[in-house]
Amino acid sequence: MKKKILKFIRNLLLFFFGSSILAVIVLRFIPVYFTPLMFIRTTQQIIHGEDIKWKHSWIPKENISPHLPMAVIASEDNRFAEHNGFDFKEIEKALKENKNRKRPRGASTISQQTAKNIFLWPASSWIRKGLEVYFTTLIELFWNKERIMEVYLNSIEMGNGIYGAEAVAREHFHKNASKLTPEECALIAASLPNPRKFNSSRPGNYMLKRQKKILYLMKCVPTFPPKQDTSSTVSRKK
Repeated sequence: MKKKILKFIRNLLLFFFGSSILAVIVLRFIPVYFTPLMFIRTTQQIIHGEDIKWKHSWIPKENISPHLPMAVIASEDNRFAEHNGFDFKEIEKALKENKNRKRPRGASTISQQTAKNIFLWPASSWIRKGLEVYFTTLIELFWNKERIMEVYLNSIEMGNGIYGAEAVAREHFHKNASKLTPEECALIAASLPNPRKFNSSRPGNYMLKRQKKILYLMKCVPTFPPKQDTSSTVSRKK
C-alpha cells in the first residue's frame, strides 16, 4: 500500500512538472487568450447577477505604444530589465518598511505578476506564493524579457472586466493601443495596483498625482526594450 501511494505521488509530481514546463514553453510562442482571473471574474459576475463584461484582445507587442512598457516599469518594477524575476533589493526594502506599516506593501516584479496572472489565482497564500516563485523561474528561463512584457501587457486586469492594453485603450480612450500617449499610459499604470477601484479614464486626485510621478520616472528608467548598440557593427564593416 505504501509503495502504491509513493508511486502515485511520484507520478503526480512528474505530471505536474512535465505539464507545467510544457505549458510555459508552448506559451512562449502562442498568444494567451484567457487567464484564470478572467474566468474567476466572470464567475463572480454571474453569481452576483451582473452583466458579463469580458473585454480582451490579444495584439503583438509591435502594436502596443512604446510608452506603455516604460510606464509600467516606472510604476511597478524599475529593475525589470536587470533582475532574473525577483528584485531582492526591493524585497529587502519592503520587509524593512512593513515593520512600521499597518498595510504591508508588496515587492512583486512584473515577471512575478505575469506568472500569477497566467498560471495561478489571485487569492494570497503560501501555496500560491510558492507556485508563483516556481512559475516565475520557468518564464524567466524559457521566455525573454520582451515576451514577458508582451504577455503582461496583454493579460493583466486594467479595469472592471477589461484585460490588456488593447481593451483598455478602446474602452477608456477610444483608440488603439498603438496610439496611446505617454500621459494615457501613465494613467493606466497608475491604476494597476487596483484597476477595479481606480479608473484610468476618470482619474481623481490620487491618480493624477501618481500619473505625474510615473511620467517623471519614465524619463529616468532605462529604455525598454534596450536599444541595440550598432556602433561596433559599423566599425567592423569599415
